[in-house]
Amino acid sequence: MFNKKVSIWVIPLVVILTVSMTVIGMAWGLQKVTHNAEGALQFLYTLGRIHSGYVGEYTDKKLFEGAMHGLVESLDDPYSEYLNEEGFARLNEMTDGTFGGIGVVLGQRNKEFVVVSPMEGSPGAKAGIEAGDKILKVNDVDTKGRSLEDVVSTIRGKKGTNVKLLLEHKNGEQFTADIVRDDIKIKSVAGKMLPDSKIGYIRISMFNENTGEEFKKAYEKLEQEGMQATLLDLRHNPGGLLGECVKVANYIVPNGPVVSITDKKGKTQVYKSKLEKVKYPLAVLIDHGSASASEIVSGAVQDTKAGKLFGVKTYGKGCVQSVFHITADTGLKLTTAMYYTPSGRSIHKVGVEPDVEIELPEKAANDVQLKKAEEYLKEELEKKRS
Repeated sequence: MFNKKVSIWVIPLVVILTVSMTVIGMAWGLQKVTHNAEGALQFLYTLGRIHSGYVGEYTDKKLFEGAMHGLVESLDDPYSEYLNEEGFARLNEMTDGTFGGIGVVLGQRNKEFVVVSPMEGSPGAKAGIEAGDKILKVNDVDTKGRSLEDVVSTIRGKKGTNVKLLLEHKNGEQFTADIVRDDIKIKSVAGKMLPDSKIGYIRISMFNENTGEEFKKAYEKLEQEGMQATLLDLRHNPGGLLGECVKVANYIVPNGPVVSITDKKGKTQVYKSKLEKVKYPLAVLIDHGSASASEIVSGAVQDTKAGKLFGVKTYGKGCVQSVFHITADTGLKLTTAMYYTPSGRSIHKVGVEPDVEIELPEKAANDVQLKKAEEYLKEELEKKRS
């Protein structure tokens, strides 16, 4: 009888001890990371109360995602964020330069979704989609009242899957396209010779994993076509990968520092250009949408006097984010360092001022910023000849 009673009481005691040790262990772990024992216990108490008393529906995944978001949002840093599966995949698409889709660039005009251009050889181009086509429906769902991001995310998807579009040509003719998605490579660099000149124009839309190599190819191709001056367009370039913008700087910034990065502990790393001599007169176009990596390039050009900046003041993002894996599919994007131009200045919340300030009117018939930069380069070439 005694043994029976003992065995009956031993089981709950073991359970209580196990739960207690688990809670203590979690609290100790949180305290070790946060150095705040009281806060760690409050977090666990709140979590326990939700589990034991909340009458509504919830999932542990939703609870922990909310906690993660809350932690990062409390930093009041617009550039740091918790990345759930969807956010992490989107970031990878941006930096890898590839995504699953149909290969058309979309824009929004008068609340309508218009194809800016289909990428050459893409599933969209092969389906007969043309620049100027309106997208009326995606998978039989009307696009009216939806956001551009929502429409784009619906059109995108895994390679091999289908998407159905109802479109309207410029002439008003409507047609349906059933398209099989494929892996689309984002081309971040485009180059061409400006008409009736020796000026090579290079546009960089963002700095992804392919930008350095794409720039090299565009630059060398323009050299073969007789380039004697370079016009670099960084307008509306939101930035991207640090290493890729340094690769670009190696073609236009003279030997020496391009940017220096200083972390929380005060450790500084300097990224340098190995270019012996700037080969051609250089003009760089910037605007309020030029941020981060594009400001590193424009700031280095200005500080080293490698060329002149044309346009309006840049965005002013002088901080660096690192991405950490939390799981295989989630992550943390965290501001871990500040960067400084070759002269040691921080452009954070200040931006880079152009050497020649010129606004671009909203309804301008001509690109006056580009025209001004082109005139400057022609003058520089004329000086070299005389």
